[in-house]
Amino acid sequence: MHQTDGVAWLAEVEARGGLPDDHALVTSLPDSSELRLDFEIWQRWFRETAALACRATSSRAVTIFFQTDVKREGVWVDKSFLIQLGAQQAGSHLLWHKIVCRAPAGIATYGRPSYAHLVCFSRELRLDPKQASCDVLPRLGEMTWARAMGFAACEATCQFLLAQTACRSVVDPFCGVGSMLAVANGYGLAAVGVELSGKRAERARTLTWNAARGGGDPSLG
Repeated sequence: MHQTDGVAWLAEVEARGGLPDDHALVTSLPDSSELRLDFEIWQRWFRETAALACRATSSRAVTIFFQTDVKREGVWVDKSFLIQLGAQQAGSHLLWHKIVCRAPAGIATYGRPSYAHLVCFSRELRLDPKQASCDVLPRLGEMTWARAMGFAACEATCQFLLAQTACRSVVDPFCGVGSMLAVANGYGLAAVGVELSGKRAERARTLTWNAARGGGDPSLG
């Protein structure tokens, strides 16, 4: 667990030649309200950081983003679109795009949509069509805080990594309280987290997840 700026950390990783081939990068990039940036500046930051994350990942590994859209002045901001612009800039290709239900189908939500995006990129890896997985995840799973990646989405990510990639370590440069890291450890994967907030970093160091306790029961040790 590293308490530092995720962008600076990624830039250092890229300068050293990138992550090892067996490391997947899985993260959620913060939105403008978290960074307190002007919206136009944030959009540029978001695209450039997505590109940096893809470049820092080995060309034979995968970069996965979990993002929930936001509404600004009456219009939706599609974060998956911004992510794909950044990934394209880095020379990465979209392997899959899953929709994660944040609320049951047919239920209206306000402020944020009833779905989230889970998108996976790689520069060189290609997947066997015979091993295709579902494009819609029916539930997000329990969340450790309001902006967390739900445990069901974390589980689906770990299952994909184990079944269809050689990645056995998960790196999250914007890890929050460590939901993805805890689930990765629960699946026997190594995990590296980066978080600027000292309070959240401390929680991430102690967050655990136990599949035997109902598939997503978090606890703080």
